[in-house]
Order: sequence, then C-alpha cells, then structure tokens
Amino acid sequence: MNRRDFLRTAALGSSMAAVSSALQESLFARPYGKPIGIQLYTLRDQLEKDVADTIRQIAGIGYRDVEIYSLYGKSAVEFGRILNDNGISASSGHYLLPDVKNNWDKRVGEAKTLGLHYMVNAILQPEERKSFDDYKRLVDVFSRAGETAQKAGIQFCYHNHNFEFTKYGDVTAYDYLLKTLDPKLVKFEMDCFWVTHAGEDPVAYFRKHPGRFPLLHIKDMKDKPASTHELDAKLGLFAPVGRGTIDWKRIFTAARQGGMQHYYVEQDYCEQPPLEAVKISYEYLSKLEV
Repeated sequence: MNRRDFLRTAALGSSMAAVSSALQESLFARPYGKPIGIQLYTLRDQLEKDVADTIRQIAGIGYRDVEIYSLYGKSAVEFGRILNDNGISASSGHYLLPDVKNNWDKRVGEAKTLGLHYMVNAILQPEERKSFDDYKRLVDVFSRAGETAQKAGIQFCYHNHNFEFTKYGDVTAYDYLLKTLDPKLVKFEMDCFWVTHAGEDPVAYFRKHPGRFPLLHIKDMKDKPASTHELDAKLGLFAPVGRGTIDWKRIFTAARQGGMQHYYVEQDYCEQPPLEAVKISYEYLSKLEV
C-alpha cells in the first residue's frame, strides 16, 4: 500500500469509527444521546451534610447534568463552581410557588448565574390547590413568571404530581393548565411516575400535546398500586429506575414527540442508600435501547 492509499484508508477508518460511535450513542441509553440527569432532591440528606462531596460522588457515577432543588446555603456562584469543578452542568431548577409569586426576579438572576435553561414550579402545597379556582388563578401567576424568565433566556415550566388529575366537572386541573397556558410561556416537566400513579398514560399526553414536555422526571414504581389523585409519597412506593413496573422503553420511544430535551432521575424515598439507588438507575438508563 502506498502512502496515499494508506492515508485514504486511515481517514475512512476514522470516519466509520465516528459514524459507529454516533450510531451507538443514538441507539443506546442516554436516550437520544442526551446526558443522564439527576434531580438533586433525591440526595437532599447527603447534600445537607456535604455539598461538594455529594456532587463529587454523583460525578463519579457518571451524571453530567443536574436539576437544582436548593443551593444548601451556597451562593449561586459557589454552587456553580462546585458543579463546574466536577464536570457537571445544571440545566434546570425547581422553585416553590411563594418564590414564583414574590421573589421571582431574584431567582431568575440566580438561575442565570447557574446557567439554567429551565425554571420549574416544583409542587403546589395543599393550601395552594384547595379548589379549581386556585388553579385558575395560577394562569396569570405562571404567565407573568414565564414572561420574566423568557426575557432572561429561560423557559418556565410546571411539574406535576398526581393531584392535578382530579376532575372538576368534565376537566382535570392538568388538562385545564395545558389548554389555558400559553405554550410559549409555560411548558411542562412531566413526572412520569405521578402521571402513571394517577392512572394516566404519559405517552398519550406526548401524542396529544407534542412539543409541550421538554423535561421529564424518571422514577420507577415498585409495584402497581391502585390509581389515586391523593399525594401519597412514602417509602415502599418508589424504586430505582428499571427495578419497578413502568415501561421506560415505551415512554422514551415517544418522548421525542413530547419534546423531551432533558430528563432527570428522581427517587423521592429510597430503601437502599440514595447514592446506591441513583447508581442503579444510572446503570439501567446507560444500557436502555430506544
């Protein structure tokens, strides 16, 4: 083989290797080639004790994207530096309704410092969702929050549990919010566990509202309990991803239609040490074929 043929063959080999690598990345976990993320609420007890060491252990497992729940006494700059030192980015953050109503400008500023692309209303407390009128009043609140976030280059989202699937007349609160909120100002972070626990189908929502769900929470259900619209988070209900009863291949196959950009492992309560649980979830997702 002369030098020219050798170089041509070497270049072809490199090109084929790159194609093969890209194909493998698209066909196997990290569905659609996206990094596996984790919602830090899962490790709240560990983070309360030692933020830097917990983030280091997350990175050691392989996580490269996190969703913030709290800064655990750190400033946005300090927290961001810890993430950066461990090769981790924060794409999203969770916020409670009082912050959305009263401290939003400050929170948006912190989010920009952290480099967040999404800010999410995490949960409604019981006193914030006593009636359908409470949900109706949220439309203006969320619309204003969405406008403010959008000016900063951030997308506002709403994260569900199971109580949003309570029916008021002939409509659920969840369907009302999906129908009424401006899709450009407010998108949704679907918690696939809670949708399933409410007796609904995540895939059906992806198909009915394409592009509306850029964020997913990936948590597994240990058994198949009776459907409920009452929030019943408790030990024994949750399982590491892949160790429960939810069909993740089906959900991820449809997630692109729903608009998925990021997904986060979350486990509200863990029967094993939380770092062990999220490692099990990571290993399952890293081998999931879609």
